[in-house]
Amino acid sequence: MKKWLGSLAIIGAAMFAFGASAPAYAQEEAVLDRAPDNADNFASLQHGAQIFVNYCLNCHSANLMRYNRLTDLGITPQDVQENLLFSTDKIGNTMSIAMRPEDAKAWFGASPPDLSVEARARGKDWLYTYLRGFYRDPARPTGWNNRVYENVGMPHVLWTMQGIRDAKFETETDEHTGEKVKRFVGYTPVSPGSMSSVDYDNAVADLVSYLSWMSEPAQQTRKRLGVWVLLFLALLSFLAWRLNAAYWKDIK
Repeated sequence: MKKWLGSLAIIGAAMFAFGASAPAYAQEEAVLDRAPDNADNFASLQHGAQIFVNYCLNCHSANLMRYNRLTDLGITPQDVQENLLFSTDKIGNTMSIAMRPEDAKAWFGASPPDLSVEARARGKDWLYTYLRGFYRDPARPTGWNNRVYENVGMPHVLWTMQGIRDAKFETETDEHTGEKVKRFVGYTPVSPGSMSSVDYDNAVADLVSYLSWMSEPAQQTRKRLGVWVLLFLALLSFLAWRLNAAYWKDIK
């Protein structure tokens, strides 16, 4: 029961304002790309934090994160104040948004979820593939759709970086079920963005790395401490083994 409820909680928390209707036919499941691991790269995390504040924090909150924790990434308090804070915020505030939930629901069909732990709910690979999977779709209310999550309600907020593109699909009939399946073929560029495809992928990798860090800012410290704990336990086990041998050596 607890496992079932936990799964429902994760699914509900991860919904990106999807006011979607069911498709007329099934779409093949997207293969997730492996997200680069930039957990130890402060430059990458700082860039990701900048993208998050400038593009994501307009609609999505991060109420479990305070601005002053950004100093853990090597950003000075002055830089946080001058470059990453909105005019009404203070460095000790949580990353909240001014948009009201009822307004968000009216505009997007559902309130955009808090992103504090989204990386843990969805996974880095899903986020990395999702943020690189938008394409133009005039049939959608926002004008955008997504390769990973069909009929997404979230607009492509990074389109000025990536550019505009269309997606090619082919409809095939599954030989086992007889169901019509829409298979993805590729993208067709419409207009370029401010970044090349490689630079955009790197920017998304930085953003996803920051989202992963934000979901658990102490994760690298935890991992380092874990190594020392295991070494200590190994040493303690060795000493206990030798002590046991010395204690019983004269007893037959």
